[in-house]
Amino acid sequence: MVNREAGSALTHFDVEGQAHMVDVSSKPDSFRVARATGRISMLPATLALIETGEAGKGDVLGIARIAAIQAAKRTSELIPLCHPLSLTRVAIDFTVDRAASSIEIQATAETVGKTGVEMEALTAASVGLLTIYDMCKAVDRGMQILAIGLAEKSGGKSGHWRRSPT
Repeated sequence: MVNREAGSALTHFDVEGQAHMVDVSSKPDSFRVARATGRISMLPATLALIETGEAGKGDVLGIARIAAIQAAKRTSELIPLCHPLSLTRVAIDFTVDRAASSIEIQATAETVGKTGVEMEALTAASVGLLTIYDMCKAVDRGMQILAIGLAEKSGGKSGHWRRSPT
């Protein structure tokens, strides 16, 4: 069963149920922002390696930041029906939570255009966390990537939306 918000419809299917790229040509340009978050949990010793810069592959968070930005820029190559967008800004922030032995990522993507940047923010958050996993898997294969989701978006016809606190 598909859980949809009131008044919404699946837009990537035509009336015959065939997948298609949505036509956005008649939509006006608007400033659009999306913010996605997620986290990766790990052993305390792994987190210490990341924080001290002693992970064998280098600056884990610096490399994960670059990977996340690159992922946002290449989203349309990875997600088949996404429109290629001209991003005006991508920002990646990490927050270390020592008590939970985890790192949270916040990925913000911005554009001025006809369609939103939610997928770019989500892709950036996902790839940023995957990069942390890749760089640290030699010492901690049990890391878990958790709670990737859209936190907030603004712009376009649907306006502003923010995820309810859990």
